[in-house]
This record gives sequence, C-alpha cells and structure tokens, in this order.
Amino acid sequence: MPFPTTNAQTELQAVNEILASVGQAPVTTLDQTNPDVAIAYDTLIQVSREVQAEGWTYNVEYNYPFEPDTNNQILIPSNVLQLDLTTEYRDKDVVRRSGKLYDRTAHSFEFTETMYCDVLWYFDWIDLPIPIQDYIVARSASIVSSRIVGDTNQYQMLQQREAYTRAMALEYECNQGDYTFFGHPRGANYYNSYEPYKALYR
Repeated sequence: MPFPTTNAQTELQAVNEILASVGQAPVTTLDQTNPDVAIAYDTLIQVSREVQAEGWTYNVEYNYPFEPDTNNQILIPSNVLQLDLTTEYRDKDVVRRSGKLYDRTAHSFEFTETMYCDVLWYFDWIDLPIPIQDYIVARSASIVSSRIVGDTNQYQMLQQREAYTRAMALEYECNQGDYTFFGHPRGANYYNSYEPYKALYR
C-alpha cells in the first residue's frame, strides 16, 4: 500500500520544479537555511495566495453559513481570503476586522443570527487542482528566475511556459464552471446547451 501524499511532499516537488527551471539542483528537504530554497518556497506560497485570490470554481462557495459564537460574534476562519454577505442582505454592510465579521452599517461586531456569505477559500497546496498547481509553479519559476538568475532569455522562455499553463488553468476553470453566455444563478446552471450528437444519435 503506497504512503499517502502529504502537503510537504507535494510542496517539495513543486520547489524542485522551480529550482530545475532556473538551473538549480534539486533538494531533499525544504531547508530554509538554503537561500535558493527559501526564495523558491516563499515565492511559491506568495504566488499560490495571489492566484487563489483571483477566485476559481474550486475555491468559491456561495451562501456559506457562519454561526455566531456565545458572544454573538462571528469569527472568520484563517483560510478565508475574501467574503461578503449574499445579496439577500440589504440592511447590512460587512467587512473583515480583527479576525471577525464587522457590520459597518450597525457599527457592531454583534450578530444574533446565522449569516450567509459568499466565500473565497485558501487551500493547502495538496488540495489544489493539478492545472492550478502547474500554473502556480510556472509563474513562480518566472519570478524566481528574475530574482536569482537575471537571465533575460531564460525569463522570456519561462514566461511562455507561464502563459501556456495559465491557458490550461483557464480551460480547466471553464470546464468545471459550466459557464454559458445565457447566464445562470450563482453556483448553479439550469441551461442545457444544444448538443448536436443527440440529433445524430437519433
């Protein structure tokens, strides 16, 4: 039985891909005392957060319930990148403040009922879809190249790779999101587009 893959293992693999892209030797551990490893790893985490903050089908969730605690306050989990109340709430305007939900209209942290929000989550590396991981690694490699190597030709080649992986990530997003120009309610798609093969099948 194979050992389960851990977040550290997948992050190490990603860091080695970044290092290989800029002509550096692979490493066996994420040793932060190694300057190249530290730069590659910090860049990977930074770019992962930036890319996930764009909002993709896999990390956007609508109408997510947040329950008040015993103090009638709503604590926001640390892996929330963005959140906002759903459009049903017309009398409230909430923001994140001091790690809690704050109502700017009422000037209060107090909530007496469950609040439903549209949430943008931040996921660990191991939980990211492969096309998103590939894009983050390629983008990180471009940045690391400019920081460590400074070779213009290498940087341009890595940017081409970055553009390709972003295209693949967007294709994945389109397939997962089931988008249509007819529009549909957020988080749902009730329109079935024309499928020529059905006519041919008959």
